[in-house]
This record gives sequence, structure tokens and C-alpha cells, in this order.
Amino acid sequence: MEYVTLSNGIKMPILGCGVYQVTKDECERCVLDALKVGYRSIDTAQSYFNEEEVGNAIAKSGIPREEIFLTTKVWIEHYGYEEAKASVLESMRKLQVDYLDLCLLHQPFGDVYGAYRALEDLYDEGRIRAIGISNFYADRMIDIAAFSRIKPMVNQIEVHPHHQQNESKKWHDKYGVQVEAWAPFGEGRGGMFELPELKAIGEKYGKTVAQVILRWHLQRGVVVIPKSTHIERMEENFNVFDFELTAENMATIADLDKKQSSFFSHTDPGMVEWFVKMVEERKKKHDCTKEEKNW
Repeated sequence: MEYVTLSNGIKMPILGCGVYQVTKDECERCVLDALKVGYRSIDTAQSYFNEEEVGNAIAKSGIPREEIFLTTKVWIEHYGYEEAKASVLESMRKLQVDYLDLCLLHQPFGDVYGAYRALEDLYDEGRIRAIGISNFYADRMIDIAAFSRIKPMVNQIEVHPHHQQNESKKWHDKYGVQVEAWAPFGEGRGGMFELPELKAIGEKYGKTVAQVILRWHLQRGVVVIPKSTHIERMEENFNVFDFELTAENMATIADLDKKQSSFFSHTDPGMVEWFVKMVEERKKKHDCTKEEKNW
């Protein structure tokens, strides 16, 4: 395994396993499979609703806690100082751990600053080894880096061959914020796995398109957390440390950049309203559940 060193000196595996959209029924098995393959970085989030299953897998694996780099993220409805702090402690309870290796604010909406102060204080208390953000565009990243007491150490953003984030990465490098890619394959959108340029590179090394994409990320110094529910794919994704792309290969992939998201824009007012509606609906559901329990 290769590692990146965060701005506070913490070492983070450059390749991990994500559990976004992994169901509660499958999650425990998937994490156990990933750990069996050799992954030592697991990425989850409050909004994935599978923290308990991740925690069960880690507990059952028998792998010493200090060998696993565990990440979770605070969801928008828990923003604000007190609520964010309480939610992180609840996440730790579900994950069955007494510290987190990395905790991120999941989205750049709501009371971001109150929530981030909670992460800073939990960091000071030793409950979190590294703190950061997710889905913050470069301008928002600079804002929170400049006006917070502790600069974020990581920003998890959309990065893949069709959305390479070159300009954004320059700003992250300037501020010492590690870029971590969600959807490192772009979820296959735009025919990603069928691109002839990537197939040709893969054939040269006896590697799959997915392996070529992951190797491209690694050589750019971008942390990746590919998700799979199949152990064979996990093994394939893990097997990317025995070859190296040439400068020509890297230039070929650079030409694939469409310089736009394959999913959505956080600056789209309609998308912001969608997040607001989601938070309101989940709050109503939570309040109804709470009332039922009080009957």
C-alpha cells in the first residue's frame, strides 16, 4: 500500500474502499471482504445509513483498530456546533470506535462554520485524527481554510477522467488540502469503461480500464475510494501498484477531460433546493419517529 501524508503528519492510504450505496444487508460482508483483500481504509458516512454495519465488520475482522483508517462524514441536518458534535459521537458509537481517523463535512450547505468548529474541537480532544470537507468547490475550500482555526486536511470531491479538476487541484495543493476522489470511475457515465484510449493503455500493461483509471489517480496524488460489492472487483481495484503509466499515457488521459461534472453542480439553485428539501423531509421523518416512540 502507498500512503499520502496529510498536512498534520497523519498518513492516509492512497487507496481505500467506499461503501456509498451499499445496502445494510450487504455492507458488513463487503467491508469484511475488502479487509480480507488487503484494504485498510474504509469510507462511510452518516447519510449512507450503514455505519453500524461497517462497525460490525471492523469488530469481527480481528484486525487491530490502529491498522484501519476509518472515515465518516457529517450530514447537513446535523450541522451547527452542538448537533454536529453530538452526531459525530453517535457515529463513533455506531462504528464501535473511540476515535475516527478522518471526519468530513459532507456538503457545503447550512451552518457549515458551526459544524466545522465542532470538528476542530473534537480534533483537539483527540477524538478525530484528521478533519476535512467534502464537495466544497475551490472557492469554498479557500474560504473555510482561510477563516477557520484549523485548515481542512482533506476535501473529497468528484474526480475522474471526464472531470479532472486540474485547476481545483492546483488550489488544493497551494493550501495543503489533500484531494480525495469520490466516483473515481465517474460511475461509468459517458461510456467511461469503453473508451478506446483507456482500453489501449490497459492492453499495453495487461490491465483493465478500471485499473488504468485508478493508476492515473494515484500518479496524480489523488486518494481514491472505489466501491464494489464483488470481491473479485475489489481484488482488481487493489492490484494497481505493480505498473506505472508513462507521461504519454497521462497526456492521453488528460485529453479526455470534459471539464464538467458528470452528476450535478453545487452552484445550481435548483440542486441547492433539492438538498434543502431532502433535509426537511428527513427531519419530518425523524420527528414523526420520535413522536411514535414517545407514545
